Amino acid sequence: MASVAPDDRRAAIILAVIVVFAVLAVASLLVAFSYYCYIRNKVSKRVKSLKGNDSNKDGSENLKVAIDKGVHVFTFKQLHAATSGFGKANVIGHGGFGSVYKGVLSDGRKIAVKLMDRCGKQGEEEFKMEVELLSRLHSPYLLGLLGYCTDNDHKLLVYEYMANGGLQEHLYPESGSHGRFSKLDWETRMRIALEAAKGLEYLHEHVNPPVIHRDFKSSNILLDSNFHAKVSDFGLAKLGSDKVGGHVSTRVLGTQGYVAPEYALTGHLTTKSDVYSYGVVLLELLTGRVPVDMKRAPGEGVLVPWALPRLTDREKVGQIMDPSLEGQYSMKEVIQVAAIAAMCVQPEADYRPLMADVVQSLVPLVMHHHKPTSKVANCTNPLSIKSPSASESGRATF
Repeated sequence: MASVAPDDRRAAIILAVIVVFAVLAVASLLVAFSYYCYIRNKVSKRVKSLKGNDSNKDGSENLKVAIDKGVHVFTFKQLHAATSGFGKANVIGHGGFGSVYKGVLSDGRKIAVKLMDRCGKQGEEEFKMEVELLSRLHSPYLLGLLGYCTDNDHKLLVYEYMANGGLQEHLYPESGSHGRFSKLDWETRMRIALEAAKGLEYLHEHVNPPVIHRDFKSSNILLDSNFHAKVSDFGLAKLGSDKVGGHVSTRVLGTQGYVAPEYALTGHLTTKSDVYSYGVVLLELLTGRVPVDMKRAPGEGVLVPWALPRLTDREKVGQIMDPSLEGQYSMKEVIQVAAIAAMCVQPEADYRPLMADVVQSLVPLVMHHHKPTSKVANCTNPLSIKSPSASESGRATF
């Protein structure tokens, strides 16, 4: 019998070991694949079961939400039901972003739902900015964000409901509102001016780095059922420089008539840019005129250059006042407010005051009218000043 050489025996052993390992590897793969299929099948059945249960629920189901970044994450189905299918009868506002709908959640809370229809990068950035900012910022003078929805490429923001809409609609009730909104009296205008100023003061002074609204205007000041004001719409907001006197450079965005001249010319954005926009709103409250109206007589089409030389002239300031106020105001107060407005709309940003200074100047005027005689459309409206909440007095850090 021929003997097997040692080298042949060693090769045979190595081959056998390789075969054994290969068999074990294949077996392991088969076991792993079988387990994967088992798990996937269970998950699939579970999802189908949940969908089946959800389809059996009626519209009175309890509101179920997930919590993310301190705000609720709604499903599109919930918001569709709350707004009656985003029906035309529920539309309460329009803008470059899309439409705003009034809604009622299943727990009875009234809400306002902003349905974003702006496509592209800009719309995506505005949506993210609003969610990120308002989930961290908390002040009684800022519109509260209740939640959002990103189901099936839909982008929706859910806010607390403000029963009296935007300030712009009350200042110009004949302009696109079909007379549904009433004019505001002097006391109420001053309270709105103060509360809007407190909103900007919070953004500029109580947040680090400061937040620059960048689109502050009368249509972005919303009024609740008692005509208390809150600043809204933070889609264009930017974080400012944390250096004293610093600025951030950015693309010029905003609304014609409200944009500060230095920002429009250079793209350099500071908190003083918001101060200018606030001054324009203060002029609207005084005059009842829109910032730009080229249908007016020559020289009167743009509000700021027309009003500025009259604001510091005691004899002429009365000539610019809103006729609908019917002279029911103190000229002493008018002169004080006109002086504040004149400082806010100064062409040079360094000459404009801080919003904290504006607040301090307005507080005595409003406190003087702290009595239950303020009227809106001849209806009694208690005038009260909210005290800053604990969250407002603290600093938000980004």
